[in-house]
Amino acid sequence: MSALAIVLAAGKSTRMKSALPKVLHEVCGRPMVDYVLDAARAAGALRIVAVVGHRADLVQAHLSQYADVDFALQSEQKGTGHAVMMCRAALAAHDGPVLILAGDTPLLKRESLAKLLDAQGEKKAAAVIGTAVTPANQGLGRIVREASGNFVKIVEEKDANAAEKTIQEINTGCYAFDSQKLLAALDQIRPDNAQAEYYLTDCPKVLLQAGHPVVAMQAFEITEALGVNTRVQLAEVTQTIQQETQTRLMINGVTIVVPSQTVIDPRAAIGADTVIEPFTVIRGAVTIGSDCRIGPHAVIQGNANIPNGTTVGPFQVVG
Repeated sequence: MSALAIVLAAGKSTRMKSALPKVLHEVCGRPMVDYVLDAARAAGALRIVAVVGHRADLVQAHLSQYADVDFALQSEQKGTGHAVMMCRAALAAHDGPVLILAGDTPLLKRESLAKLLDAQGEKKAAAVIGTAVTPANQGLGRIVREASGNFVKIVEEKDANAAEKTIQEINTGCYAFDSQKLLAALDQIRPDNAQAEYYLTDCPKVLLQAGHPVVAMQAFEITEALGVNTRVQLAEVTQTIQQETQTRLMINGVTIVVPSQTVIDPRAAIGADTVIEPFTVIRGAVTIGSDCRIGPHAVIQGNANIPNGTTVGPFQVVG
């Protein structure tokens, strides 16, 4: 069954110290929200609803290029549950699984999201909560379980007692819900917490109390699920994606002479036996053939197509 994905993209860039909406900050040449959309699509989402708020005009202008994206406006930020409430019309029109994801998590993997959707379908669960284990659990919602291992609730750190704060299994903020059961649960959550917000994390507890199956599933590595909140984290995520991109290319026969001094867009296609010299920057959906030599200090950008056997010398700009 096809899935709907709701991507939360209404937040500010407070800790980024930026006027630009957080989800539009670039990672390897693309706004970070694009990576989240790609992962959702790859996992099986056919439609996406982006919840916009802060500088909604900018976020909507960027995402409007995608035919599979609709929008819901959260004019006041009253929590994650409130953000999903803004998607009532889309939820009501979709009878099936719903992924809920944060727009600032560009390291999300298709495989992890597919695990949530598969578990939701196989177990006929009202909700599947994606979890990860980390000793660095400060500021993260904890997964509370019975002694048998069954899910009890998610507790936010500000509302957690001393014992709950020691729990290392955390909520990643990635969920797969049954759309109609989620709609019913949203009607019952209340802002009676330290933040006076509507927590989406209260919905699984509501569904469990109503007798519906709710599963907490350790489907994620902690690195892929953590959001980008600072420029330091932005740089760390960029480095991770660069390393993954360059490793994939080198495994497929590309020589990157000094990876740490090279920037390559994940969308670039590069043929075997091509050599990329240091200080080269490759930006965009570039195609570079086989047996090429690029750089040093070259820039290949846009939709440039470099034929097989081409040499792009030092300080040349192509595209």
